Order: sequence, then structure tokens, then C-alpha cells
Amino acid sequence: MADLVTLRSDALTATIHPLGAELWSLKDAEGRELMTDADPAFWTGHAPLLFPIVGALAGGQYRLGERSFAMAKHGFARRSGFALVEADAARALFRLEASEETRAQYPFDFRLDMGFALDGAKLAMTATIGNQGATPMPFSFGYHPAFAWPLPFGGVAEDHRVVFERDEPAPIRRLDPATGLVAPTPQPSPVDGKVYAPVHADFEADALIWDELSSRSLTYGVPGQPQLRIDFPDTPMLGIWQKPGARYLCIEPWAGIADPLGFAGDFSDKPGVTILAPGVQQRLRMDVTLEQPALL
Repeated sequence: MADLVTLRSDALTATIHPLGAELWSLKDAEGRELMTDADPAFWTGHAPLLFPIVGALAGGQYRLGERSFAMAKHGFARRSGFALVEADAARALFRLEASEETRAQYPFDFRLDMGFALDGAKLAMTATIGNQGATPMPFSFGYHPAFAWPLPFGGVAEDHRVVFERDEPAPIRRLDPATGLVAPTPQPSPVDGKVYAPVHADFEADALIWDELSSRSLTYGVPGQPQLRIDFPDTPMLGIWQKPGARYLCIEPWAGIADPLGFAGDFSDKPGVTILAPGVQQRLRMDVTLEQPALL
């Protein structure tokens, strides 16, 4: 197994696995784990990176012009070894570049840099996607971190709240259970104003998906206890998911989405896909900050 990379600040310790440049652990100053226990009875992932697709493809394939390509759900980055470009006590940069293996699934010369930086109680994660080729490059990208549910500060799972920075009245999307594709009929928002109270039963039909999201920040935790503030300024969609009964809640900022049920168009025309011009880079940031409760 490749060596894990550990970063430290006075408030947090983060551990990253070079396979997928995946955040495996985030602990507070007292060593309390803020992420999933990765119980294999539910899901062994921690925080996979979703690239160059988010979610599932119709029939496991997508079309580019006259050609078709097969690709597994969420793309290949999460199962790819990233090179460690640089690291110090509080920062690390990992890189994945196009190869013969990736071009068989995705015929573009990309570079995906994944940076992690600790600054006090904040972990900043920045994905930089570059088009190294000579033709426009379509892609999607998503974060998929699984946070402890319940968090280790007191309170049961049902006490936790996701509080968005803005009201979120827009309907959400659900997945078609037979295909894993986005079902055509919107569902009522489970958010009351800004507040969503997750329960395990919410996820019996898979993820909750916000494809018309107003917020770019939220908090997660028990009111009155330390909470996580999650900022995602560059991603316009959000998924929240778990396997019912597990001890994690995935809060997933996305720039992309699974194929809509019945979609048969070109990948470049798929909802949520970004087209990157030759020589251009795009950065997508996600920050996780451990916030202490306000003193009365």
C-alpha cells in the first residue's frame, strides 16, 4: 500500500491516500475522528474524487461525436494512483495526468492536481483541472466526503442539522432505482427554510440531489456543539447520501450530475458538463472548517 500523507495544524490532522488522492481521515486536536469509520458492512470509501464524470452513465457508456466510451460510475480518478508532487507539514499536492489507460476511457490530455492545505481549523481542498490538449475538453467533477454521523461531540444522529447559507425551496432530484440515472420528476425539497434534518430513511431511495442550489456554504452538526462549516464556491450542485444505518453522511459538492433518464446525447451536451478550452485550467475548491460554538 502506498504511504499515507499526514498533514497537521494546531487544530486538525488530515491523512490522505495517494490512491485517488483521497482524504482518509480528519481529526481534531484531541484526536476525535470527523470522518467515516468506513465500516465494510456499509461503504469503505472515505472521500473519493469524482472525475471526469459524476454519477452513472446510461448503459455505462457515453458518446463523443461518432465514438462511444465505457466508464464506471463516478469516473476513474478515485481508482487511480496520484503522484505526490510536493508536501510539507501542512500542505500536499497530488497529480494525475492522462495515460494510455485513461485515454481508452476518456480521450483527452488532462491534468488533475489535488491540493490539500491545513490552516488552523480549516482544511482547504483545491482541485485544478487543466486541458493539456489541442481540443475542447468536456468534464464533470465532484467531491464525495463522508463525515461522521454522529460527529464525536455529543448528540445522536437525529440531532444533527444541515443549515444552508440561503433558503433552499427548489425541488430536488432523486435517482431511478433501476438505472441509477436522474429521474425526470422533481421531488419536494426536504429543507425547511435553510434547515435540513437528515434521517436514515431519507436515503432508502439513494441520494438527495440539489441541481438548483442557491447556497455555496453550509454547516453540519448538532446546534450548540462544534460543527463543520463546508464552503464550496465553485460547484453549483450538491448531493447528500449514505447507506441507511451507516455512521456517516456524505455531503458532496458537485459540478456535474448523473445522466438524466433517457439521455442519449453527446457527452458535451450533458447537463452539468463543463467545456474546458485548450490550455485552460479550472479550479474547484472545497473548505472544511471546524467551528466552535459561540460563547453566550
